[in-house]
Amino acid sequence: MDFITFFQQLINGISLGSMYALIAIGYTMVYGVLRLINFAHADIMMVGAFAAFFAMDSIGFSLAFAVLFAIIISVLTGIATDRIAYKPLRQAPRISLLITAIGVSFFLENIVNVTFGGTPKSFQAPDFFEQIIKIGGTTLTPTVIIVPLITMLLLAVLLYILFKTKYGIAIRALAFDIKTVSLMGVDSNKIIMIVFIIGSALAAVSGIFWAISYPILTPYMGVMIGLKAFAAAVLGGIGSVSGAVLGGFILGFTEVVFVAILPEYGGYKDAIAFIFLILVLLFKPTGIMGINFEKSRF
Repeated sequence: MDFITFFQQLINGISLGSMYALIAIGYTMVYGVLRLINFAHADIMMVGAFAAFFAMDSIGFSLAFAVLFAIIISVLTGIATDRIAYKPLRQAPRISLLITAIGVSFFLENIVNVTFGGTPKSFQAPDFFEQIIKIGGTTLTPTVIIVPLITMLLLAVLLYILFKTKYGIAIRALAFDIKTVSLMGVDSNKIIMIVFIIGSALAAVSGIFWAISYPILTPYMGVMIGLKAFAAAVLGGIGSVSGAVLGGFILGFTEVVFVAILPEYGGYKDAIAFIFLILVLLFKPTGIMGINFEKSRF
């Protein structure tokens, strides 16, 4: 593989990894606070993609308003998921929450299936995203440049919220010891709701990026994407926001380069995420940037 091809695949891989990373952040934040693997999280990404499709196709919104609409719908879905499904089970065994998360995932998929039908929907992004940008010998689209930039911007904003604001301090404190923090007068349910708002908003953005990059939407599109994003969160270090982003980048880059180097084995690209997941669990169970849960969070 020559340098130009490697550079092009690097950009494509980072763009794909950015979409995994935005979803992985939601997984890692919810796990950090509730010790819950929220298997419904990727379906919130799917809801965001369909909300943007509905806003543009049926209401006639521009992409900018469709993004805002999709974020609002996804955030409301995330809040409703927590309040209706997870909040009543705060004191229940973790396995009960896990099973509930799987049930919520099926519920969201079926709601969208009934509402929009099972036929794949074509997402029509503005023509701007169809342009070709040539840098040296590489051929890129605006999407592969915009997605990583916005992802890094959102990561910077999220890290500022987590480490420089009182709500961020409350989230990290809650993740450290939810019972003690609750006894100190902090409204833990409000802080958990903020976690779901952040995670759902990022998932919606990822869903829109995905719809623009791969413009075929189905109610079950979140299944494989969610499993890969979860693998990215574990690879980077579950409980670490920066680790989730790093895991997403590594996973996206590896997947793209694997197909570029071995196109005849392209059908196995989905297995890459799970091979990484197995290797990480075998040799470094806490992930690349795994944190010491006794000392810090996120």
